[in-house]
Amino acid sequence: MKNFNEIDEEFICENCGKKVEKLGYSCRNHCNHCLYSKHVDINPGDRAESCHGLLEPIGVEMNSKKGYVIIYKCQKCGQIRKNKAAKDDNMDLIIKLSVAKNIL
Repeated sequence: MKNFNEIDEEFICENCGKKVEKLGYSCRNHCNHCLYSKHVDINPGDRAESCHGLLEPIGVEMNSKKGYVIIYKCQKCGQIRKNKAAKDDNMDLIIKLSVAKNIL
């Protein structure tokens, strides 16, 4: 069973430079403006990953329980990660990703 450490903190996005506010209802782990994330966790919130590469959003899946799930590829190590979209995410980018060629 995976561990889950709830961390909801604001940060400055390393991709677009915008300030990302706390989510308030769950954990914020990606930029709601450009959807990029950072490869810092092995298990959600543990900050145990040493890679620290940027996670580029490359696609979106629809999940009946979670809604939109963003698919990421680490620009440094190539690992594929997934994360549930937040309510305040840039919906125009999510739509663009949903019609992008599925890489998986």
